[in-house]
Amino acid sequence: MGYKDLKFAEGSIFLVTGGAGFIGSNLCGAILAMGCKVRCLDDFSTGKRENIAGFSGDDNFTLMEGDIRSLDVCLTACEGADYVLHQAAWGSVPRSIKMPLLYEEINIRGTLNMMEAALGSGVKKFVYASSSSVYGDHPALPKKEGQEGKLLSPYAVTKRVNEEYGRLYKELYGLDTYGLRYFNVFGRRQDPDGAYAAVIPKFIKQLLNDEQPTINGDGRQSRDFTYIENVIEANLKACLATSEAAGESYNIAYGGREYLIDIYHELCKALGKDVEPIFGPERAGDIKHSNADISKARELLGYEPEWSFERGIEEAIGWYRENLFLGNGKQ
Repeated sequence: MGYKDLKFAEGSIFLVTGGAGFIGSNLCGAILAMGCKVRCLDDFSTGKRENIAGFSGDDNFTLMEGDIRSLDVCLTACEGADYVLHQAAWGSVPRSIKMPLLYEEINIRGTLNMMEAALGSGVKKFVYASSSSVYGDHPALPKKEGQEGKLLSPYAVTKRVNEEYGRLYKELYGLDTYGLRYFNVFGRRQDPDGAYAAVIPKFIKQLLNDEQPTINGDGRQSRDFTYIENVIEANLKACLATSEAAGESYNIAYGGREYLIDIYHELCKALGKDVEPIFGPERAGDIKHSNADISKARELLGYEPEWSFERGIEEAIGWYRENLFLGNGKQ
């Protein structure tokens, strides 16, 4: 079972931080479709207004502009909320290497502010975005919770610290927290632009525009690419999980393994393009191989991802075809 049959109490209020971002806006849409109330908190530093423009006429949707680095903002946002889905953060391993102080402020202090506000407001469940980057240089595959290695970037450090605070807020204060270690999420509304854009939307846009994409490294790095629908399912099922499952972190993926060069050739084939990629240097701080063991999330959260990579990429390509204005590289 996915998430569309899940039941929440009538009038339930969800606070989605970073709700105008890629993952956050998809969460907002799914929750509104279930008939629940959504409060979206975003400062639009990375989120986009067009991602939530379609919700503006919905009486169950409220937009709150604010920065999670302000405890007052977090307290106001959490007031009366039943569930917090904390997605607000700055992503990108390479950018974190250039801006470690900013990542500390937003990803660590901002998350701590949100946990403190959620605790003070009596929130039932606090679900937050972690990352597969916490596995660092540990060589084992598949990646399994409890087998983490040396962290390779400031971004990874921020996510690991979030998990430790999540554990402590459960153990010391009784706040039910659930850390979701996302593995390379992709899908509709993921930004294809900018120096730190994720690889799948970037490739799709460049190929649609007959541009020559650059692959970092030799293309033999592998990832557990995870379609957005699986991530929505994980967040909502965490909201219904037992208190005994709280204070833990969970791998959220499909459990597959795709090589970047193979994905590139699949995209070329699907888009009817014959473009040779450029091979550039490897990115600092990147993990070479990533593949998730999802048995813990399956057992304790009831997570049963329905969207394979193949099914997800087909839908993603369709969305980008419809929503990108082609020509001159413009979106």
